Amino acid sequence: MDVEVLPSHGGAGTAMGRRGGHYYGGPAFAARVADALEVALLEPSDDWLATLPHAYTGRRIAMATLGEARSLLRPAFVKPPSDKSFEAAVYPDGSCLPTEPELSLGVPVQISDVVTWAAEFRLYLLDGEVRTGSQYATFGRLDVERLGGHRCEAAVQEFAEGFLAMCGGGLPSAVVVDVGLLAASEHGTADQWAVVEASMAWFSSCYAADPDRVLDVVLRSAGPRTRMTERDSQFCRNNRNAHLTG
Repeated sequence: MDVEVLPSHGGAGTAMGRRGGHYYGGPAFAARVADALEVALLEPSDDWLATLPHAYTGRRIAMATLGEARSLLRPAFVKPPSDKSFEAAVYPDGSCLPTEPELSLGVPVQISDVVTWAAEFRLYLLDGEVRTGSQYATFGRLDVERLGGHRCEAAVQEFAEGFLAMCGGGLPSAVVVDVGLLAASEHGTADQWAVVEASMAWFSSCYAADPDRVLDVVLRSAGPRTRMTERDSQFCRNNRNAHLTG
């Protein structure tokens, strides 16, 4: 494969005339070049996590606008569901949320209970199956280890198979899902697995996952629009933006 690093301020650059390529990078830059490159960017819906049964999340999760979130009177983990318009973090209350002028009060945010993750794993999914994965954190600190041969590998795979069988239909064919083990002190059990979040594979670090298998997922997640399936069109970022602004 030919690889080209696009100029940070020059749009699609010399790749402008190419078709049939793929993309890997951030969403803000993608917004400037995806149409020119005719790349279909697949991502989960903003509310996917909030629609999961409690058995798969282990915590309360809700969607709101930034304006609505400002009225929170309790600590909560608040984040933009798909972009990086402000820092995902635990905020003591709604008054502590960012107030930058460029942030619209209507921007969607995800609000969830504050929990402690004993361990977190990143799974790369292709056509509803786990292709590869990696541990990336323990108790909120970077701690990278391959999923293959990990002491929790069987438990992670079993949990993933369970929630994918029930809820996998709401995800694009190529996607990243993070799962984790909730700390016993929070929930009274040492073996409660839960979904952390779902993300776009074209903007996710692979950590210690098998890079060849990661690439299979990344290429599908951000490839030529002419190869996108009808099912995946509902998860295409380009289509959503056109619908929102059209």
